[in-house]
Amino acid sequence: MSEKIGFIGLDAMGMPMAPNLVRMGFDVTAYDVEPGKIERLAGLGAYPATSVAAAARGRNIVVTMLPATRHVEEVVLGRDGVLDVLSPGAVLMDMSTIDPSGTDRVAAACAAKDVLFTDCPVGRLALHAERGESLFMVGGDDRSFARIEPLLNAMGTAIYRCGPVGMGSRMKIVNNYMLLVTAQIVAESLVLGTKLGLDVETMKAVTAGTTANNGQFQIAFANKVLKGDIEPGFTLDLTFKDLGLAMTAAAEHRIGLPVGSAAYAVVGAARATEFASKDFSSLLEYACRLAGVETPRMS
Repeated sequence: MSEKIGFIGLDAMGMPMAPNLVRMGFDVTAYDVEPGKIERLAGLGAYPATSVAAAARGRNIVVTMLPATRHVEEVVLGRDGVLDVLSPGAVLMDMSTIDPSGTDRVAAACAAKDVLFTDCPVGRLALHAERGESLFMVGGDDRSFARIEPLLNAMGTAIYRCGPVGMGSRMKIVNNYMLLVTAQIVAESLVLGTKLGLDVETMKAVTAGTTANNGQFQIAFANKVLKGDIEPGFTLDLTFKDLGLAMTAAAEHRIGLPVGSAAYAVVGAARATEFASKDFSSLLEYACRLAGVETPRMS
């Protein structure tokens, strides 16, 4: 394959996604602040890089998958960052979940250097990423999309073009707002059902057959906390960050999100506990602790 890929950020989603590019024959150079993660990907066939600049230099497409807005701006716009070494005509493909205003700033900086830019944050869970079944929300023009489409096909099974640059990030905020608020509703519902004496398997079966059906109970919780596993996954800290992005966007546009505000407050309290670094499905463990009930489990 002619495209040479730089992949920066090998955390909760980057690590399960990047190996799919290597397996599909892409020439990948990888960097992360944790050397062990670089070594792990190098063991699969990627080339290790010792810095952001080394990962981006000479690459046709650079992928960034980073935790927050400030990390993307530091990596892309900072000294010895991606834009210091990318050549005109290269593509920066940011897959992070960040503030849309941050996406807009990075996009403008890329345009000033004749670097193509596309924002394509990721949907679905880490377990889907491992299987190459991610979903992508893409913002960008036809020229950029044509360059990155082979990478998206290697890492996922669903691609949604959401509009021009910046619309992928905006769609991701809406998506995560809906799913993360739903996660808190599921946690509360399971606490109530447990307190009322219902079996969790019964609750799962019944709600799967009604309009209460949702992926948080049926997939996310069923594969994590309900099996006694709260290792991330997607951490509660990141849940708080992503809900914060939605709350900020709502405030900027003078929109009230009362249910989201309540969920945001609960997540903020939960992340002050040992659950901060655990999977977001641990909201159930936290809710059960507050209610004084034993966390239900599935076989």
